Amino acid sequence: MSGYMKRIRDLRIDHDKTQQQIATVLGTSQTMYARYERGANELPLRHLVTLCLYYKVSADYILGIEGKEKK
Repeated sequence: MSGYMKRIRDLRIDHDKTQQQIATVLGTSQTMYARYERGANELPLRHLVTLCLYYKVSADYILGIEGKEKK
C-alpha cells in the first residue's frame, strides 16, 4: 500500500474511526470508501478536500507530497 491509500487508512485508524464512519462523512458507501483505501478507485477531489478538513491536514500530507501534518 502506498501513496494516499496508506495515508487515508492510517488517518482513519489513528482517529479510531471505521470505514463506515468516514464513508458517512464523505457521503458515500462503505464499499466505495474501502475501494479508495485499496486503490481500486481514485479518490475524488471533493473527498480529498473533505478529508483534509475533517482530519485537519493538508492535501499535500494526504497525497504524500509532504510529511508533516498541517498546523
